[in-house]
Amino acid sequence: MVAEAEVVCQQRVPVLDVQYYARGNNIEDVVAISTSLSSPSFDPNCASDSVSADSAGTQVVFDGHGGPEAAAYVRKNVDRFFFEDANFPPTSEVNDVFLEGVENSVRKAFLLADLALADDSGVSSSSGTTALTALIFGRTLMVANAGDCRAVLCRKGQAVDMSQDHRPSYPLERRRVEELGGFVDDGYLNGVLSVTRALGDWDMKFPRGSASPLIAEPEFRQVVLTEEDEFLIIGCDGIWDVMSSQQAVSLVRRGLRRHDDPEQSARDLVMEALRLNTFDNLTVIVICFSSPDQFEPTPPRQRKLRCCSLSVEALCSLRSFLDNNGNR
Repeated sequence: MVAEAEVVCQQRVPVLDVQYYARGNNIEDVVAISTSLSSPSFDPNCASDSVSADSAGTQVVFDGHGGPEAAAYVRKNVDRFFFEDANFPPTSEVNDVFLEGVENSVRKAFLLADLALADDSGVSSSSGTTALTALIFGRTLMVANAGDCRAVLCRKGQAVDMSQDHRPSYPLERRRVEELGGFVDDGYLNGVLSVTRALGDWDMKFPRGSASPLIAEPEFRQVVLTEEDEFLIIGCDGIWDVMSSQQAVSLVRRGLRRHDDPEQSARDLVMEALRLNTFDNLTVIVICFSSPDQFEPTPPRQRKLRCCSLSVEALCSLRSFLDNNGNR
């Protein structure tokens, strides 16, 4: 069964070739995609870093667990949490002050959504969702992540991770968890949850105001896009459970060079994960920054030379065999 994610219309996003694809039997993944249709193009080589309502964009992925309530609630209220902050910095030049203001606004959105899940009686305390947002301002890409969704940038055919998977096995997260009284058992936080950051899951969090092993605080990464940056993949953990970032980038890149269809490339990525026997729901977003005809060719693979050696005895036997055949 294929489940289509809904589109959220917000006038904050550039015209990028954004496509998504979701598949699963019990779809807990919820995707929100914002697209502005009034900007003529997105040019990573643009000399100006000025931002207007038509040259900035946001894509958001929620990956629910413990039931669909948390992801569905955040999706339903995504405008309120992520797009209606009165303190969001006004559109201006993209500089350190502006980006700091954006980080503060996005961090606030994650934490407000987390608190709202605690207050809503319709959301089970055992339901939660990971969240990842990708924001583009002029030539700047900023990713905020809490959980194990992943954003991967393709730069000249090479994968550049734009987020860190927040799993108990990650050393920095494990140290933080243990310092706050939590523990990791067989790769699970407190023996229960496979992530160390998520919205909701209040049955595993300490009372408000108390530091908890499970947090909703997002981690940020940002980069200035150049002509070398070709596309961005955003996917839930079901993709990354069965393939590396580089494998995903290579697959999407080959597809785009073949058919220049981001939707088909997203579909191909999902189908490859299914072929590799992933056991999770799947959601993928592919955002193209340039046309595939501008991609640099992938360096050809060098043929590996295979060497073998023979013992003196084996060499004599081979020589004898060849001599006997030659005399027949």
